[in-house]
Amino acid sequence: MSLWWVLPFAGLLLCIATGPLLFRHAWEHHYGKIAAFWAALVIGPLALAFGIPSATQAVLHALLTEYMSFIILLFALFTISGGIFVAGNIHGTPLVNAGLLLGGAVLASVIGTTGASMILIRPLIRANDNRRFNAHVVIFFIFLVSNIGGSLTPLG
Repeated sequence: MSLWWVLPFAGLLLCIATGPLLFRHAWEHHYGKIAAFWAALVIGPLALAFGIPSATQAVLHALLTEYMSFIILLFALFTISGGIFVAGNIHGTPLVNAGLLLGGAVLASVIGTTGASMILIRPLIRANDNRRFNAHVVIFFIFLVSNIGGSLTPLG
């Protein structure tokens, strides 16, 4: 397969990244149709080039073996980590926030980014609820725990 097969995926990612910013109201109402358009740009030529049975098999493989297993994994992580309650008398000082972010990044490499994010976001928000300016803490949390933290091991 040539590099041309990547273009619909790149277009979909570009639409997801820029759509809500560039055409907000149209995106809110039609994002499913836009995603279906990009999917059709792959499935249509795939059916023409390799035949309808091969295209059907590829779509079913993607949906049943890859997508569904991913959704089941996310459901399990949300179920398990959503039931864990981390309590403590912590206050949102810069040192405590840095410690939570560092611990969250390390924990994300052990249990995965989704689990670490689910476990630590509520204590972080509770610790910083009395601060006037606290939005940056959640943004750093998203970058460090939810995204970068998982890159330390293959699990992430």
